[in-house]
Amino acid sequence: MQKIFLSLFLLTLIACSPTVTRMNPDTQMDLSGRWNDTDSRMVADQMILDLVNSDGFKNYAKTIGRKPVIIVGSIRNKTSEHIDADNYIKKFEVVIHNSGMAELVENDAFRDKLRTERASQQDFASPSTAASWGEETGADLMLFGEMNAETDTARKKRVVNYMTTLFLTDIETNKRIWYGQREIKKLVKN
Repeated sequence: MQKIFLSLFLLTLIACSPTVTRMNPDTQMDLSGRWNDTDSRMVADQMILDLVNSDGFKNYAKTIGRKPVIIVGSIRNKTSEHIDADNYIKKFEVVIHNSGMAELVENDAFRDKLRTERASQQDFASPSTAASWGEETGADLMLFGEMNAETDTARKKRVVNYMTTLFLTDIETNKRIWYGQREIKKLVKN
């Protein structure tokens, strides 16, 4: 009897085990219709391409005579969905860095960690290898923005229109250098 019970238990365990399939991270997969990694990647790639090809950005770079230095500020999630804003911001940082069209400096959270390390080096590192104070690169421009979503539902269908709006602003003058917006519209049938 115990063998039968143990066998049934093991069969139940095996039958209830999830099936996992490894996929290429670039594979487009949309299970729920909510915002996902494909949406984040598409919007980041498209918007940064729009930014670096814009006349405002090109003219700004020409005026200062070098690659502009950008800091990515906040991108607020104003949708009703949970979207990891930090992960989304990192996608923009990767695209900016890999574009080669601008320099990128750390945001406030990472800057504070670097400053703590620099202070620690003053006490514990060899003077010849300790990082110096006052040598940080200042940002010329700050990228920030927001995400919104509009939803329309009827019967067993839902249309969600996600809008990401970004602003690139000159830190010294507060002038907006570039203003971009991208939308992704999804039809979800239940």
